[in-house]
Amino acid sequence: MLDLLINNGIIVDGTGNPGFYGSVGVSGDTISIFRGALNDVEATRVIDAKRKVVCPGFIDVHAHSGLMILAEPEHHPKVRQGITTELVGVDGNSYAPFTSHDDFLAFFELNSGLDGAPELPGNWSTVAEYLNMFDGTVAVNIAYVIGNSPLRISAVGWDEKPASDSEIANMRSMLREGMEDGAFGLSTGLDYPPGSYADTNELVELAQVAGRYGGIYHTHLRNTLGDQFLDPVKEALEIGQRGEIPCHLTHFYQKLTHSGSAKRLLELVDGAVGQGQDVTMDCFHYGYSSTRLLILIPSWAFNGGPEKLKAIIRSDEGRERLRQEIRPRSGSFTELMMTNFKQPHNLRFEGKSLAEAAEMMKKGEVDTICDLLLDEDLQISYVSPGPSLTTLPDFITHARTMIGTDAVLLGEYPNPRSYGTFPTILADYVREEGRLTLEEAIRKMTSMAAHRLDIRDRGMLRDGMKADIVVFDPDTVSSPATLQNPKQYPVGIDYVLVNGKVVVDQGQHTGALAGRALRHGRD
Repeated sequence: MLDLLINNGIIVDGTGNPGFYGSVGVSGDTISIFRGALNDVEATRVIDAKRKVVCPGFIDVHAHSGLMILAEPEHHPKVRQGITTELVGVDGNSYAPFTSHDDFLAFFELNSGLDGAPELPGNWSTVAEYLNMFDGTVAVNIAYVIGNSPLRISAVGWDEKPASDSEIANMRSMLREGMEDGAFGLSTGLDYPPGSYADTNELVELAQVAGRYGGIYHTHLRNTLGDQFLDPVKEALEIGQRGEIPCHLTHFYQKLTHSGSAKRLLELVDGAVGQGQDVTMDCFHYGYSSTRLLILIPSWAFNGGPEKLKAIIRSDEGRERLRQEIRPRSGSFTELMMTNFKQPHNLRFEGKSLAEAAEMMKKGEVDTICDLLLDEDLQISYVSPGPSLTTLPDFITHARTMIGTDAVLLGEYPNPRSYGTFPTILADYVREEGRLTLEEAIRKMTSMAAHRLDIRDRGMLRDGMKADIVVFDPDTVSSPATLQNPKQYPVGIDYVLVNGKVVVDQGQHTGALAGRALRHGRD
């Protein structure tokens, strides 16, 4: 007798093969696949999937959920869009291992505008202890990459300086232990100090360790490097090649600030693949970027850690230099919309642009940035124009691209991609525009990501695989989330199962916390 039967649906199994009429049986946390409808099989519960697509749970390969999901474990914005597994620890900004709890708290504060600063249910220092926090306590599965920032903070400190041979050896040792604990690779965020203080050779040394354990190099590019267009990609490919590790270019697209051709970016990837290098990418279908407001502060100001940073942005001398250097990363300050204010007197700035806030405060924009960051304990995030919508389809439809939300789960005005990335691909790229077939889109969301991460029991609907499943209506699936009203759940996603448990039932969250940490080499 089956625990659950999803009967009479269109099974799109995640491989890219054509869908077929069939049913999926669930026993415990594993599945069985049947051709056609089953009318004579006993099951505790039967879901009629007539005219619905049944497919593997979606895998988000760029998630900023590593802290927020511990505080808000039902994880509505992500599981309601069909996501059943997330990769956290991205952008070099992860939360294990840390050899000093004081350093952990300092980094927790520094990155709070990106990953949040929630109350946490416990303490940890190692990767193993961190992964244990997710077992049976959250709604989706968690896979983890180790950011180079905690490695560098623990071994080198907060200063902008080259790592010595002994410090590199220490970082390699910590990374080795974390990989043995189940991490899926190494991440970097080379616009975010102090991880961005690492040079190419240091990152090659670390990549070699992760590569030997079968991990990946998951990188937010060093966007300030050289021509700020092709050179950042060339560095990433060099690290992947010299480190003998698969290279994954995360949130990879042509920025509005790029004056060159998107074709040239993709030619770099194609050229590397053509020479035998393993390179993949991820992307999302939105014209907005989002991150911590602190990213506008130049990297020299972070030299020495958060307390020195705050002293600089508090001082007259520091502010004078910042006025000369701070510029919008794309668009203008009138298009930079801020969110995640906690102080009651600052709630008036929620959803307002930086230019509007400066006018309301009767201050210059740089002084407004500094004053608000200090008043809000560095926790402000923002949304602004980012990708070129003209060339974005070239990246999303590329054969080496999978889907990542890059969702920042903070404030009242988060990026709408936080609530709508996966259903938007199904609605726009499949149904409305025909840029992708349904089977190819689902492959990008499922088995392609599972293969990239080396997760062998998820990402496809096959006998014996884990029961991470999405049932959706291909005619109605979409996301109503917008820039001005982003906190809207998708429509057309009827059921989501995680490890055999129904987490979304007829579009509503059941409260089930069926997720767990996935450990590389063991899952």
